[in-house]
Amino acid sequence: MGVPASKGVRSSHVTSFPSRRQEMVERDIAARGVRDELILDAMRKVPRELFLSEKLREFAYEDTPLPIAGEQAISQPYIVAFMMRGRVGVEPRNR
Repeated sequence: MGVPASKGVRSSHVTSFPSRRQEMVERDIAARGVRDELILDAMRKVPRELFLSEKLREFAYEDTPLPIAGEQAISQPYIVAFMMRGRVGVEPRNR
């Protein structure tokens, strides 16, 4: 899996991860129809960059899957949110 093409200039020096996370939730999740506030709040809180290697952290809030350890991938943020929609038993205490 290669490094994703950036959709624009995004530098962690210019924009912080928390603000990029908020933008990602609005742009890639809420704007595409996910309305459940529990899901949106969870996506706003999870620091996706911490699951990635240092060299891929700048891509943490792109709407794309990214490689992680063990030849696995972290799923595209929208897909994670979409899969959580309508799930029975999704509660704030579930992690």
